[in-house]
Amino acid sequence: MNAFLTHLRSQLQQRGPMRWAEVMQQALYHPQLGYYGAGPRTLGRRGDFFTAVQAGPLYGRLLAQLADQTAASRSAANGFTIIEQGAHDGQLAQDILQHCQHPYLIVEPQPAMRQAQQQRLADFGTRVRWVERASDIPAQAALWICNELLDAFAVHRLQWSGGRWWEMAVQAADHDGLQWNLLEPDAALLPLLAAHPGPWLEDQCIEINLAALHWIDEVAQSAFEGLICIADYGMDEEELWSLERPKGTLRRYQQHRCDDDLLKELGECDLTSHVNFSQVRRRATEAGLRVRDEQPQGIFLTHLAKPWLGSLEGKPPDAAQAALLRQFHTLTHPSQMGSAFRVLTLEKEALTNPICQQAAATHH
Repeated sequence: MNAFLTHLRSQLQQRGPMRWAEVMQQALYHPQLGYYGAGPRTLGRRGDFFTAVQAGPLYGRLLAQLADQTAASRSAANGFTIIEQGAHDGQLAQDILQHCQHPYLIVEPQPAMRQAQQQRLADFGTRVRWVERASDIPAQAALWICNELLDAFAVHRLQWSGGRWWEMAVQAADHDGLQWNLLEPDAALLPLLAAHPGPWLEDQCIEINLAALHWIDEVAQSAFEGLICIADYGMDEEELWSLERPKGTLRRYQQHRCDDDLLKELGECDLTSHVNFSQVRRRATEAGLRVRDEQPQGIFLTHLAKPWLGSLEGKPPDAAQAALLRQFHTLTHPSQMGSAFRVLTLEKEALTNPICQQAAATHH
């Protein structure tokens, strides 16, 4: 039994069943024992999973171009900054900073992650700063980038049984094992469940990402104004909660193998679920943000890459350009990352509500 499971079983024996959202949060982010708690994990071919950043530096180069476009289109009386949350080891920040001159602000609550990012980005000096939470961001124009952030939040897991919803929890079992239990759903889940009446299959499982909705609220209440660019994999609610997905989308990843054996090797594997883009859009609108655009990643990046692609027309690519073209194919082709990932762009005006005004006043 690994150290995290020993820790978890001790809690379960003292407290009784724990809701899956709490178990997942600890399994991923416990400061010493969680999957991400001790610092960045190895990604790419040698790690447990692959993101757009591991395709190569082209992704950061294109986002740097987006930052330049955003800065040029906005009044920047208080300056313009790129904000990133979910920066992992700082690789994407490094790729972006090498292709633009804007200041960079990383939202990072995890000390071990922040230390790794600071080491990687040390050469950029004072261009890069860190804050622990969205409420610490000053009032200024910005492009806020989140690459695979929301899918890494802990989710509530629910099961339809006996004509009603139950929330799934974890309890200790005999012989050092774990097993599922069912509890009354958290009250905050009920309105979201009521908005989607089904039909449902017996024992069908779904996930609700309350943390993502709370995050939208925090972003809306922060003092900056500009664009929020959310790149992640997910679906609209009708597809996500369809009868074709009776076990939901919650999965564990380890050494590029994916399964739904969620209670196995907790603390030593990644846990993730698809983003419910319908809920994110609704919450963003309710919080005063404007949905500007939503596209498959392939279309989004192809639009950004048009000037670069145009410069290659009629010329045989050299080795460096050929490598970038291979990266572009990985990022945009429908059979790779082009259609599985979406990019949702939200727009936030400065001081759009009293809470934002109060947050901005705190920084003056």
